Amino acid sequence: MKKLSLALVFALSLSGTAQAFDLNGMLSSGSDLLKAATLSDADVKNLAAESSAVMDKKNKVAAASSAYGKRLAKIVKGLDSEDGTKLNFKVYQTKEVNAFAMADGTVRVYSGLLDKMDDDQVRFVIGHEIGHVKLGHSKKAMQLAYAASGARKAAGSSGNSTAAALSESDLGNFAEAIVNAQFSQSQESDADAYGVGFLKRHNYNVQGAPSALRKLAELYGNDSSMLASHPAPGERAAKVEKLIAN
Repeated sequence: MKKLSLALVFALSLSGTAQAFDLNGMLSSGSDLLKAATLSDADVKNLAAESSAVMDKKNKVAAASSAYGKRLAKIVKGLDSEDGTKLNFKVYQTKEVNAFAMADGTVRVYSGLLDKMDDDQVRFVIGHEIGHVKLGHSKKAMQLAYAASGARKAAGSSGNSTAAALSESDLGNFAEAIVNAQFSQSQESDADAYGVGFLKRHNYNVQGAPSALRKLAELYGNDSSMLASHPAPGERAAKVEKLIAN
């Protein structure tokens, strides 16, 4: 099965990626581990910054002067911040159709996504990913990952800041957990709505929203049966069209 691990749009199939903890299971079960996590907003931003640095080391980053780098720069020209968060963009060179955002303003777009979608569609994907951050979905995912990993004890006993107490391996696990997280149906719908609002606020073409979701249906089918908590992309496209019309 082709891996569709995009935290926002591509939660159509179950990821086969091995992780140090079952974050997706905990997200869907409403685990009490969330109560045990004490991550503040500042902790989450620090962990996001450190984790994204590890991800940048693990992936091939397209040069700003490359075709992919230039295209992303054109797509996000003038998009320096969103809702008070300064954004930073890079392209990962991989055939995987994916993208993610983190609480420190990190936005990473995979070249496979750029190959499959036009500029307006990519802007919606970016807005949807940022929506997961701004609506607190990514923070919850990181809290659960932190509580489950044992890193909380390591940080508490070290006397250091949360991020400083963690190994590069721990930070890599956090990054993978966030990138591969599968959010609930309501979270996906809310992030879709945020993405539409994002397009409107920045004067982008709002038709990029339903168009991107229909592109998913075209590429991967319109079946939601593999993950019942997530609506089919065609259904999501119809829903965002209603948002646009209102």
